[in-house]
Amino acid sequence: MTGERRPQGTPIVVVVGDKPRLWDEGNAAPVLHQLGAEVRVLDFWDEPSQVLAGEAEGVKLTVRALVVEGGGRPDLAVAALRSFRKDPLFAAAPSLLAVPERQVTSVPLQSGFDDFIVLPYFPAELYARIRRLEWQKSEFLTEERVKVGGIVLDRAAREVSVDGQRVSLTAKEFSLLAFLAQHRGRVFARQALLSRVWGPRYEGGARTVDIHVRRLRAKLGDALPLETRRGSGYVLRGPGDERT
Repeated sequence: MTGERRPQGTPIVVVVGDKPRLWDEGNAAPVLHQLGAEVRVLDFWDEPSQVLAGEAEGVKLTVRALVVEGGGRPDLAVAALRSFRKDPLFAAAPSLLAVPERQVTSVPLQSGFDDFIVLPYFPAELYARIRRLEWQKSEFLTEERVKVGGIVLDRAAREVSVDGQRVSLTAKEFSLLAFLAQHRGRVFARQALLSRVWGPRYEGGARTVDIHVRRLRAKLGDALPLETRRGSGYVLRGPGDERT
């Protein structure tokens, strides 16, 4: 694959980790390649610009996703992400951290990754995670108006409507809904929502989140695809998600 010339603008998935092992069976690179993705691999210590090695002069690549396989070193994965984020090619790319189950609790809360996945990979899940991250970035980070079923969020005006009828929300209700919409399909614990929506210095309890969720459900009704995951938190279902 390394000798192939891609057309200008071809989107690629970049996998970062222990480079000699990245093409080993079961890792992200061969899995994604088998699923039809254009894949490039880089080491933790490589310069981000190395992704252009072997490309024709003037070719511009688009990074669909940055997958970092941290192995037993989530801290190394976080450091690599911060380094790659400094390069314009990777600044806005969706990022996914892959870690063994035993290392999940070692991942810092503020790791900077958009999502994480537990090893070993299930090919369909890995691809679905990347597609979901792509969708989130394109739908929510570039559009002022966000549609969630029959609900439309106007982020510029901070207004919400259901089936064309405006619904009055408080500032925090809107912020909570907008945050969950930006991360559709991802489960957030109450404490994480407090930190991300109310701020790390907020001293209120987790019941604050429950109260605001209850108000959102009362105001938006069945149009709101917001689920409670017992023992985990809340999730706003993404496109194609099934109830569980």
